[in-house]
Formats: sequence, C-alpha cells, structure tokens
Amino acid sequence: MRRLAIAIASVLAVLLAATAASGELTQKGNLRVTFDGQILPHSLPRTRPAPVTVQIEGEVGTVDGSRPPSLREISVAVNRAGKIYFAGLPTCSASDLQQTSTEAALDVCGDALVGQGHFAANVDFPGAPLIPAQGRVLAFYTRAGGRPGMLLHLYGASPVRATFVLPFKISRRSKGEFGTVFSTRIPEIAADLGYVTKLDLSIGRKYRYAGEQRSFISASCAAPAGFPGGVFELAKATFSFGDGRSLSTSLARDCTVR
Repeated sequence: MRRLAIAIASVLAVLLAATAASGELTQKGNLRVTFDGQILPHSLPRTRPAPVTVQIEGEVGTVDGSRPPSLREISVAVNRAGKIYFAGLPTCSASDLQQTSTEAALDVCGDALVGQGHFAANVDFPGAPLIPAQGRVLAFYTRAGGRPGMLLHLYGASPVRATFVLPFKISRRSKGEFGTVFSTRIPEIAADLGYVTKLDLSIGRKYRYAGEQRSFISASCAAPAGFPGGVFELAKATFSFGDGRSLSTSLARDCTVR
C-alpha cells in the first residue's frame, strides 16, 4: 500500500495544474489525463489581489483500458497574477505526519492546513482482480531548508490502512508569464501495486497575521481598462512517466472584473 500511496500522490500533483473552467484532455499514445476545475470566486478585482480557492477534479487512465504507467516528475508553473502568500502561516513537518490517519494529521498539523480532498484508486495485486480503494487527501504548508513548500498527506483505510507523505517545492521565477512553480520528484519503486483513478481537491486558506486578513492563494482579474473581463494563461504543467513519456500543457482561462 505504500507503493499505492506513491502512485496516488503523483497524480495529485498533476491535477494541481488543472484549475480549469471546463474539462481538459491531455493524451500521448494510449495514456490519457483528464481534469476539470474552477477558481472561486470567478469575479475578482481588476488590480488588487483577492483571496481565492482552487477546486479541481480529475481522472487518469488509458484509452485501451490497460494499466497507466507510474508518474515520476511534475512541474506546474502558474500565472504571475496569482500570488502565494505564506508569511505568518503555521508550518508542518513530514515527520509529524508519518504513519498518521487523517484525523491524527489534523490534530497535529491542522493549523498548517491549506487544502483537502479525496481520491479513488485501484490496487493491482498479481494474480488477483483489481481492488478499488479510496481515501482522503490533506495539503499542509511546510518549510524545508528555509524554503516554502507543501506536504500532501494521503490516507486510505480500504482495502487496508496506508499513509504516504509527498513533499512539493514552491519556487519563484523572476521573469516570464508564469511566476510560481510547484514541483516534485517521485521515488522510483519497482512493481507499483496501485494507481489512482479519480481525484477532487480544494486548495485555499484564509488566516490572520500581523492584525490583517491573509490568503494562501490570491488573484486579480487583470483585464484592460474598460473591459468587463479577460482571458489569461493560467498554468503550464509538465509531467513525466516511468515509461519515458512526457506530457506538457498550458491552460487558458477567463475571469470577470467586479
């Protein structure tokens, strides 16, 4: 089940790129990733960043119904108009989350929670039929080596209890359309025993710091003056699989000015 959790955590990161207003499909050969989602609220200030929540859901599989390969590397760059703010936000460490249930993880690191959702997966034991599995996903803010990041905590109780914690780096680009990058490298473990089929995740957190209201994710609708809204490049994602295939996609979305 540790191998199952790694596969699940891998796909979670892919779906972080899927803040879409309508469903998207990325395919290479028989490998296919579909995702859907939205940013709430859809109406935002023209120049001042406002708190937002990203809601996503998705599915991974193959056109011919065969088992998809394991995901190994992910890099997701988001539009510079989106801001990640974490000053004063409580942190959580990976050691705090190891071998914990969802409830125990919240007891230990609830102050650092920035997202949550659910997953569904298939457990593929040799010589046995596929066994469906499901569980919850939590996202916590962390710092490692003085740098900001996130920890994804995955816990499933069916068919057996299993926990896995996957770290993500958060970095900034000084130039270009995409300013914030989320990235991770998945450990290569032979003979993975499971793979994710579906996911939903909501990312967003409001908190108070230095006497002011803050938000983990904020955004504005930078439409030209006189226009009620606009279209922008939301994210660019690159994800690579264990069989050597690599897929990249950019997501264009719209917003309205309030």
